[in-house]
Amino acid sequence: QVQLVESGGGLVQAGGSLRLSCAASGRTLNRYVLAWFRQAPGKEREFVAAVRWSTGITSYADSVEGRFTISRDNAEDTLYLQMNNLTPEDTAVYYCAADRAFMVSRVDINYGYWGQGIQVTVSS
Repeated sequence: QVQLVESGGGLVQAGGSLRLSCAASGRTLNRYVLAWFRQAPGKEREFVAAVRWSTGITSYADSVEGRFTISRDNAEDTLYLQMNNLTPEDTAVYYCAADRAFMVSRVDINYGYWGQGIQVTVSS
């Protein structure tokens, strides 16, 4: 099993930045895709960004492309999401997820491991 623990959320003003972290443990991650999803109140969970751990290949949702950057620290088995130029529409609970797969998926049901989620609130 893969255990995932998010940190770094909080309250920020519009235009500001936050960096989320996800500490992974339990398995070697080279055969995994790690991703960030988010869920706003009253909305379905949506894909944000993902990275194939072994190659660093990334994928982003259109809504965050150019503002968010997903990265990984192989030595620390930690996933990051740098979020810049935040807007109130980015307010959500953000989840770290892992999928033992070769290809990056944007579909949440493909991910078998999830963190507990962390709140990000952007004020206008």
